[in-house]
Amino acid sequence: MQPPPADTRGIVSPAEMFRHVDLQRCAPPPELEGLVDWFWSVRWNLRMGFSHRQDVVSQPGVNVSVGVAPAAGPDPAPGPFPLLCTVTGVSTAVSTRMLSGRGWNLAAKSTTGGFGAWCDDVGALTDQVVPPTGLFAVDECAVEAAFGAGSLEAGAAVLGSALVRVLDSRPEARIRLARETAAVARSAEGDHTIRRVEQLAATAGVTIRTLQRMFATCAGVSPTWVIRRFRLIDAAELVAGGQDVEWSAVSTELGYADQAHLTRDFTSTLGISPAAYARAQRPT
Repeated sequence: MQPPPADTRGIVSPAEMFRHVDLQRCAPPPELEGLVDWFWSVRWNLRMGFSHRQDVVSQPGVNVSVGVAPAAGPDPAPGPFPLLCTVTGVSTAVSTRMLSGRGWNLAAKSTTGGFGAWCDDVGALTDQVVPPTGLFAVDECAVEAAFGAGSLEAGAAVLGSALVRVLDSRPEARIRLARETAAVARSAEGDHTIRRVEQLAATAGVTIRTLQRMFATCAGVSPTWVIRRFRLIDAAELVAGGQDVEWSAVSTELGYADQAHLTRDFTSTLGISPAAYARAQRPT
């Protein structure tokens, strides 16, 4: 078993998750660069009567998943669960999965805006889980066979080939727009001095209105929301190991006007203050 990824951004209480779930990631093929951030997989095999609740502050991308997993929510119907392929749009709230028994999931996570290459209105997918009908065809059994007999890379190759095939029939201008949106979003993710939509528009060299249209159609959420979500994920990642931080300095580093604004955003999303979350991550 490979070690879990060092980048745990978006995973709530990652150390606790890794006690129960095997998470792996691998890079996309060259044809999907700029459109897919990575492929990822989870496997779990929990003792009878035990369940693990996993919360995620989703990164602003779309996931194309194949697996045998419970539906999202704190109280899913009991298994066994069917083998399904689903498309999960950007989740604006914390996403919860209650894991029990044995299961797995393998997925392609799009870049922010990247899924616009396959879908003309990504906003219609926001906070939705839908089948891939009308977008692409995925052979779930082939993914399961490759993943079960080999590795994440083997299963990802099957899923990735389905995504690549569709690109051959999509308008080049649409694929280009998706990649351009993803590149702008990467600027928002990596540059903490970008705090407002007008700054991001200036970085992209477009008007605010054009930027908003790009994100609405390709990312499914507004550029303002994307900036705030990236900063919130960064704040949670800073204390993933339970380390002490000076929150006033963190708020400044992440582009918040003051500590109160960071605390309000963090608490409204995770239901717990930054300081309390940091304490909860400390080893017991």
